[in-house]
Amino acid sequence: MTKKAKNKYYVVWRGITPGIYGTWEECKKQIMEYEGAQYKSFKDKEEAELAYSKSYFEITELKGKKNLHELSTNEKPLLNSISVDAACKGNPGTLEFRGVFTDTGTELFSRGPYEMGTVNIGEFLAIVLALAWLKKNKLNYPVYTDSRTAMAWIRNKKVNTKLQRTDKNKEVFKALDDGVSWLKNNTFTVPILKWKTDFWGEIHADYGRK
Repeated sequence: MTKKAKNKYYVVWRGITPGIYGTWEECKKQIMEYEGAQYKSFKDKEEAELAYSKSYFEITELKGKKNLHELSTNEKPLLNSISVDAACKGNPGTLEFRGVFTDTGTELFSRGPYEMGTVNIGEFLAIVLALAWLKKNKLNYPVYTDSRTAMAWIRNKKVNTKLQRTDKNKEVFKALDDGVSWLKNNTFTVPILKWKTDFWGEIHADYGRK
């Protein structure tokens, strides 16, 4: 007899209606198209209730990541910077990406979930969004990414993806088209730097789902 899998529970700290939801479909209704939505899945209801009694940042921010302040000055990254990352459940699969302030892990922006995206696309879009965010706020922070592919796409102002356009991923490709257009119509001087995972641990925008 096959053992029935337990349902996950989803906590929404910031969304249309914050709370605890028993299915991903219910959770998705609260976060889709909601700017800066904050949510996370948990294995059971008790764990979800405990998480909901705390803040999003207590539960998620910098969990499993190195404390950069403990590193020597010569070893640490530039803390006044933006770190970006993407998460994709499957490749292609459900895609999310975001940017955080490197020093504290405070989320500055996030997008997704999108259907049928790839990690490289998410990494690219996260960098573009970071550049646009910096320009809008008249800041000159460097941007960290752990994706050499995304860095190359930014340099070339061109996306080299094998993903085919379909009805399912039309939102992803609209975001890609908008991202490439932004790069071609805007200038920026902030450096885009490679995150040194071997020395600094997971990038501080990492979703912690590995």
